[in-house]
Amino acid sequence: MTPLRIAIIDDYQDVVRTLDCFPKLQGHDVRIWNDTIKDIDGLAQRLANVDVIVPIRERTKFDAALLDRLPNLKLISQNGHIPHVDLDACTARGIMVCSASMPRPSYPTVELTWGLIIAATRYIAFENAAMRAGRWQSTIGLGLRGRTLGIYGYGRLGAMVAKIGLAFGMELLIWGREGSLNRAKADRLSVATSQKDFFARCDVISLHLRLNSKTAGIIKAEDLAAMRPTALLVNTSRAELIQPGALVAALKNGRPGMAAVDVYEQEPLNGADDPLVQLPNVLCTPHLGYVERDNFEFAYGNAFDQIVAYAQGAPIHVRNPDVLKS
Repeated sequence: MTPLRIAIIDDYQDVVRTLDCFPKLQGHDVRIWNDTIKDIDGLAQRLANVDVIVPIRERTKFDAALLDRLPNLKLISQNGHIPHVDLDACTARGIMVCSASMPRPSYPTVELTWGLIIAATRYIAFENAAMRAGRWQSTIGLGLRGRTLGIYGYGRLGAMVAKIGLAFGMELLIWGREGSLNRAKADRLSVATSQKDFFARCDVISLHLRLNSKTAGIIKAEDLAAMRPTALLVNTSRAELIQPGALVAALKNGRPGMAAVDVYEQEPLNGADDPLVQLPNVLCTPHLGYVERDNFEFAYGNAFDQIVAYAQGAPIHVRNPDVLKS
């Protein structure tokens, strides 16, 4: 077997080499990059000589403009959804794309969602900083029991978040597209009469929509303005679900009173001067929803299995099967 030149990109934590699945690539020439390059010239220069690229999630866009600059590329291997990969462009250039669908729910995202809800409503991060500065009991939080939890998007993740809300003694209110509303009704949960009604009635709203052309910007300034001054908006899904600039403006106006955010329009968000990060009523985390060791073992394990299968001449999870005909 001829060793493949493999580039693993965007390993921010430098954790991939510590995973149990990493030895699957033994015998290959592996280079791991711990930063992100958005500039196409820099990215093309970095990846020009590799045979295989292993992305994580959807951080890098593989379109014709980039692929034309990667003459040696034979395989893109990852796990999960691949909206960032132009399959037709890959096929035209003889580049195979392998990506296993992800049957494992993103339990870490659900766990982080609840971590953010509790941390925000009880001011945990603020109080931790205050204690380190010598202060004692600087705030008074809000309990969850008896309050209304709104789930926007009652799919697999939304349903798990909702179940935990019930365990906390919260009332549930569901909103979303027809499928979400039908599933909620089947589970005998309350659904809002309209989007405005949903935003106006909830004490905590958690977003669990997949981003696509129909959901981009689906949450408008007027929706946020309908929220209570004591309400919390939590977004562990995608920043682009909210109309650009609307969340910052709404938080400055005090409706909602708080937000807990794990996703951003530009990632990685390295500038501490970002308006969202600077607001005192926002709890920000750097897209940690999926960043958990078991999740990485699963995702990278699938990606590495696909590389091994490709090297053995028996590719699996091929997303552009027409490339096999060339």
